Amino acid sequence: MSFGKWIGASLGWSFGGPIGAIVGLALGSFVDTLSSGKGGFTIDQGSRRREPQSGRSYRSQQQRRAQTTSGDFEVSLLVLASVVIKADGVQDQRELDFVRNQFVSMYGKDRANKAFKLFKNINKQTIPLRQVCHQIQQMMDHASRLQLMHFLFGIAKADGMVTEDEESQIYIIAGYLGINARDYSSIKAMFYNSSDNAYKILEITKSATVDEIKKAYRKMAKKYHPDKVEHLGEEHKKGAEEKFKQVQKAYEQLQKERGF
Repeated sequence: MSFGKWIGASLGWSFGGPIGAIVGLALGSFVDTLSSGKGGFTIDQGSRRREPQSGRSYRSQQQRRAQTTSGDFEVSLLVLASVVIKADGVQDQRELDFVRNQFVSMYGKDRANKAFKLFKNINKQTIPLRQVCHQIQQMMDHASRLQLMHFLFGIAKADGMVTEDEESQIYIIAGYLGINARDYSSIKAMFYNSSDNAYKILEITKSATVDEIKKAYRKMAKKYHPDKVEHLGEEHKKGAEEKFKQVQKAYEQLQKERGF
C-alpha cells in the first residue's frame, strides 16, 4: 500500500481542524521530498483531493461527535506523543523506540513504519496543544481518551521513570481532554509504585469499606473493559487489556490486605 493510500485509509475526522493542519504540513514534507527526487513515496490522486476541511466543516463535525476510528486514534496519538517526548527537553531514544514498538505490536511492521515516518515530521513542528486537545475532546469518546492517557504515561515511563516535566505535561493534556482528576489519578497510579496505588487505581480512599472496594472494582472493571474500545479495532482492545489487568491486580491486592 502506498503512503498516500495509507493516509487516505487512516484518517477520518482528524483530517480537519488543527490536527488536519499538522498532518497536512507533515505530508507536505513528503511531497517536497518526492518532488525533489529524493523520496520513495507515491501519493495517489484520491489522497491529494482530501485536503483539510474548512472551519465551517470542522465546526459541523464538532456538533455531531463521530465515532472514533482506528486512524483517528492513531494520528491523535502521534501528535500527543510528540508533545510528551519533548516535555523534558530531551528526546530519549528509548521513548522513540517505545512509540515505534507499540505501533508495531498494534498495527504490524508495515503500518507502523509509515506511522513513524509521519511522526518524525510531526515531531519537528510546534504543536498548538490546547487547540489539538480541544479537537480530540470534542470528537473522541471518553474510553478512547482514557486509552490515549494510558499510552502517554507509557511513553514517559519508557526510559525508566516519569519526570516531573513529563507528568506536568500529561496533566495539562488530561485537563484539555476533559479527563477528570479521579480518572487521571487512576491511570497515573498504574505507572508508579506506592502503598496506596491500589486504592488510587480503583478511585477510592484507604478508608473505603470492603463493600465500597467491591463496588469500586465492578465500576472500574466496566470503565476499563477492553470492549469499550472495540470500535478502534482488535489492536486497541489488546492495549486496553493492560488497564483492565491493572484494575484486577489492584483488587486482588486489596483482597489480600483486607482478607476478603
